[in-house]
Amino acid sequence: MSGALATSPVRAQRAAGTHRLGALGWTSLAVAALVLAPLLFVVGNVFVPSRTTWAHLVATVLPGYVWNTALLVAMVAAGVMSIGVLSAWLVTAYRFPGQRVLEWALILPLAVPAYVMAYAYTDWLQYSGPVQTTVRELTGLRAREYWFPEIRSLYGAGAMFSFALYPYVYLLARNAFIEQSRTAIEAGRLLGYSAWGSFWRVALPLARPGVVAGTALALMETLADFGTVSYFAVQTFTTGIYRAWLSLGDSIAAGQLATCLLAFVLIVLALERVQRGGARYAAGRKPTPPHALRGWQAATAFVLCAAPVLFGFLLPAGVLLELALTDPDVRVGTRLYALIANSFTLSGVTAVIAVAVAVLLAYAGRLARSPLVPLANRLAALGYAMPGAVLAVGILVPLGKLDNAAAGWLHAQFGVKTGLLLTGSIVALVYACLVRYLAVAFQTTEAALARVTPAMDDAARSLGLSPSGALARVHVPILRGSIVTAGLLVFVDVMKELPMTFAMRPFNFDTLAVEAYNLTKDERLAEASVPSLVIVGIGLVPLIVLSRQIARARRRG
Repeated sequence: MSGALATSPVRAQRAAGTHRLGALGWTSLAVAALVLAPLLFVVGNVFVPSRTTWAHLVATVLPGYVWNTALLVAMVAAGVMSIGVLSAWLVTAYRFPGQRVLEWALILPLAVPAYVMAYAYTDWLQYSGPVQTTVRELTGLRAREYWFPEIRSLYGAGAMFSFALYPYVYLLARNAFIEQSRTAIEAGRLLGYSAWGSFWRVALPLARPGVVAGTALALMETLADFGTVSYFAVQTFTTGIYRAWLSLGDSIAAGQLATCLLAFVLIVLALERVQRGGARYAAGRKPTPPHALRGWQAATAFVLCAAPVLFGFLLPAGVLLELALTDPDVRVGTRLYALIANSFTLSGVTAVIAVAVAVLLAYAGRLARSPLVPLANRLAALGYAMPGAVLAVGILVPLGKLDNAAAGWLHAQFGVKTGLLLTGSIVALVYACLVRYLAVAFQTTEAALARVTPAMDDAARSLGLSPSGALARVHVPILRGSIVTAGLLVFVDVMKELPMTFAMRPFNFDTLAVEAYNLTKDERLAEASVPSLVIVGIGLVPLIVLSRQIARARRRG
C-alpha cells in the first residue's frame, strides 16, 4: 500500500505529462505529412492526362527502362549477396592471418559512392587507360584486334554497385552470424554436415533476415542512383525521369515514370515479407568460436576477403589519388573551396535539423499513448525508401507551381517581383534531403532511446521536471554519443547525394558531387578526381568510428 502511495505522484505526473505531450504527437503527424506529400504528388500524376510524351515513352523506351532496371537489380542482388555473405562468414567463423584487419576493412567501400567508383574504373579500364595499354604493349595487338570488356555498360554498372554496396549485406550478415548459437551449428554437425554443409543448411538460413535486409538496402540505393547509370549511358527509370523532365519538359510524364520507379522499390520491400511468411528467427546465447585455418585454406580465405577491399576501395581510391597527384590539368583553387563550403553548408544544416526532428519524434513515440504517434513515426521513416529522382519530382514541381503563383500574386497586388522564393533557394534542397535521410537519424536515435530505462523518466518526473525538461536535462545528455553518430551519418549521406542535388540545387550552388559529375560528363576525369577524393575522405569518418566499434565488440567477444 505504501509503495503504491509512494509511486502515485510519479504516475500522476507521467499521466499529466503525457497529456501535455499533445504538441509532440502533432509534431509526429506533421512530419509524416511532410514526408508523404511528395510521394502523394508523384502517385497523383498517374491520374493526370499527359501530353504525347507518355505515349511516346511507352512505345519506344519504357520497355527498355523496365528490362534494364530489372536486370540491374538482379545483378546487384546476386553480387552483394555473394560478396557480403561469403566475406561475413569467413571473418566470423574462421581465424586466419589478416582476419582482424579484414573484418573492419571490408566496410571501407561504403566510403566510395558508386558514381565515384565508376569514374575511377573508367579511367583504369578505358582504351587509353593503364590496363589496356599494358595489354597492347605485352601482346603487340592493336585496336579492334583483341576483345576487352566494356566498362561503360549495364554489366559494368552492376559490378560498380556490387563492389560499392556489398557492405550493407556484410554488416548485417556478420552480426547475424555472430549471434547464432553454437548449439545450432553443433546440431548440424551431428546430422553429418561438413563445415560448408553447416553453413548452407544451418547458418545461412538462420541469417536470412539480415541478408535480405542488407540486400534490400543495396537495391534501394541502386534504384536511387543517377550518377553511375547516367555516366555509363544505361537507360533506367532514373535517367528516364530526368530526360522526360529536363530535356522534354514534361513534368507529368516524369511523375508517371517516377511512380513506376517507386513501384519497383515497393516490390523490393514486399518480396522479403512474402517469402519470409510466418517464419521466426531467434539468436542463441552461446556463440560459435572461430575455427583456425592453416596453409592453403587460410590463404584462400584471405584472398576471398581481401579482393572486395581491393576492388571496392583500394583500387578506385588509388586511381583517383594518382590522377590528382600526377595530371597537370588538376588545379586546387578557390573553386574547390567554394564547393567544399557549399557541401558542408547543405550537409551540416540538414544534419542538425534531422537530428533535432529525430529526437523529438523518438521522444514523442516513447511517451505518447496514442497509437497514431508510432504510426506517424514509421511513416516519417519511409522517405529513405524513396529514390532521389522521385523526391525531386515530388518536391520541385509543386513548389515551382506554388512559387509562380505567389510571385504572380505579389506582382499583381504590390508590383513586387520576388522571383522564386523556395525553388530558387537552398530551402527546397534541404527539405528534400531531410525527407530522404530523416530515417537514418530517427532509427539511430530511437534505438539509443530504447536502451534508456523508464526509471530515468520516473526519476526526472519525481524531481518536478516537465517532459521537455526531462528531455533536455536527462535524455539528451545520455544520448549525446548516439546523437553525434546520427548527425554524422546524415552529414555523410547528404555529402554524397547526387540526384536531388543535381536537380534541385540553386543557381551558382554546386556541390562536390555535382562538380564531379559535371567534370566526368565532359570527360575531364583527372579534374574530377579532386572533388571525388574529398567525398571519399569525408565518407571515411563514420566508417572509422564504425570500425572501432567492430574492433571493440570483437575484443569483448
